[in-house]
Amino acid sequence: MSTQESAPERPSSAQGASAVTAGSVRGRWWKVAAVIGATVLLMASSCSWQLGTPIPEGVPPPAGDPVPKIDTHATGRPADQLREWAAERAPALGMPVEALEAYAYAARVAEVENPDCHLEWTTLAGIGQVESHNGTYRGAVIAPNGDVKPQIRGVRLDGTNGNLEIIDSEGVSHEGDAPYARAMGPMQFIPDTWKLYGVDANNDDIVSPDNFDDAALSAAGYLCWRGKDLSTPRGWMNALRAYNLSDQYARTVRDWATAYANGHPL
Repeated sequence: MSTQESAPERPSSAQGASAVTAGSVRGRWWKVAAVIGATVLLMASSCSWQLGTPIPEGVPPPAGDPVPKIDTHATGRPADQLREWAAERAPALGMPVEALEAYAYAARVAEVENPDCHLEWTTLAGIGQVESHNGTYRGAVIAPNGDVKPQIRGVRLDGTNGNLEIIDSEGVSHEGDAPYARAMGPMQFIPDTWKLYGVDANNDDIVSPDNFDDAALSAAGYLCWRGKDLSTPRGWMNALRAYNLSDQYARTVRDWATAYANGHPL
């Protein structure tokens, strides 16, 4: 992610402040007014898409196959309801079934809780591919409950090699290389952003950036807050530039999302 996050060291369990069940996701996910002051301090004002800046063609990318309607407040792991839908599509897309379930569930929750956002699973999948190869970076595997092991960590954000300098004083994203932060998990959240947006999407009472369900739903909340309406070119670009302040990043996500919408990897 980043102005907010840095991608893993690639050619391309930390917990949040409190656990939230999927049944109470709406109370936590959209209660951003309470944290907007902290968010403004965290994000540079330049993160929003500036008026007059050319918007690339092909954004927003296509929606892809529609996600079935499910009970977004189901007990257990709600994303399991999408197993059949995901299993039919994941092999052709070249991604794990559990990753596609997580993206689709997050998009469905976004549609239910914030219908004005218009976030599609293809956008989440494009981000997840760029950030962590859909949770498989360096041989990582996604467990049936969504946990990604071994944990995926980005480069040390120490201000060198074009990276921001971001301090992780609590040491939730690293071991032995304090005080610098590393982006965490399949969607590459930095610790401070995770504290604001992290949610429990799989009902295990743990808010973890290393759980794909939690990470995808948290990313959905962040994108919707930053982009407002992702069905518009400007809204989609606002969301993507907040996630990573790079035009090339947005174009790459667009290209992967478009390929996924057409039923294949890029």
